[in-house]
Amino acid sequence: MLAAWRQVRRLPGYAVARNTWLADLKRDPSLNRGRRFGQALVLAAERPGAFSRIYAHFLHTPASVARYAALMLGLPWSVSAHAKDIWTTPDWEKREKLAEADWAVTCTRSGWEHLDALAPGKVELVYHGLDLSRFPAPPAPRPARDGSDPADPIRLVSVGRAVAKKGFDDLLRALAVLPKDLAWRWTHVGGGKDLSSLKALSDSLGLKHLVEWQGALDQGEVVEVLRASDLFVLASRVADDGDRDGLPNVLMEAASQELCCLSTKVSAIPEFITDAFNGRLVEPGQAAELASAIEDLTRNPAQRLALGGQAREDLVARFSHVHGMRILKGHFGLEPNAGPTADGERDAAA
Repeated sequence: MLAAWRQVRRLPGYAVARNTWLADLKRDPSLNRGRRFGQALVLAAERPGAFSRIYAHFLHTPASVARYAALMLGLPWSVSAHAKDIWTTPDWEKREKLAEADWAVTCTRSGWEHLDALAPGKVELVYHGLDLSRFPAPPAPRPARDGSDPADPIRLVSVGRAVAKKGFDDLLRALAVLPKDLAWRWTHVGGGKDLSSLKALSDSLGLKHLVEWQGALDQGEVVEVLRASDLFVLASRVADDGDRDGLPNVLMEAASQELCCLSTKVSAIPEFITDAFNGRLVEPGQAAELASAIEDLTRNPAQRLALGGQAREDLVARFSHVHGMRILKGHFGLEPNAGPTADGERDAAA
């Protein structure tokens, strides 16, 4: 960093970048803030060849590095915002970054509404979408398991990091109050810092023999687990620090396999799932309500089949990655860009 500083401090934009950083540091006197400026020095000094802009994926730390480096180099910069970076970054910082960014996109309507209130007209809604070519066709209709046969229990599955916002402790408590005559097994896929505490909670609730912890898997293995399951459950909630999901890709991945999804009314999840139309939604943090929905869907395989089929239809019609890629290509000058509509969302037919 010292070598980078010696080189970068001669750039015309260095003083502006330094003063911007010092103003930020005054409001956020943290080691992380200091590290961001150091990373920007190195980025500006070691930039690979000639380029015309800096693009940051996430509005928090990566955007700070991009912003400072772009000021040093006299370049435009742009950013995409997603979930944690939106909800855990101070409003003053988001407002100033968005004002300076050349353009910005975000992947959920709930995130867009929040950011547009801070920087009207500056942020565009671009859903991630799913590249369906990376996923196999849905499996043949699943067995009509209804939880009545202990020898062939319904297979519940969840995919996600073991962190507070995923609500896996709520799900375990819901599973613990399911009727004793309901035959089920639950599989969790993913790593995460809370994994050991969740396993301990599972054991304390008497669920050890009903739960399988598979750990982190690659995408191909995840898809195979989804194909072998009957119901996908994700009990997302807002964490104490404000962190929350955006629109979890795992819901779309489950829908690609016509797997019925049960989730919560948090953040952008209702932008994809409409309760009783293409999935089921319950209030977050309500174990009893979640347990009731699990029981209902378990005992009604025909309902699961219909909801899973509708979810895939909506995925193909509204959440293909092709739409979002065209918008981003336009921003990067790779193909014509028709520009955003008044509310920041494009016609899906584009």
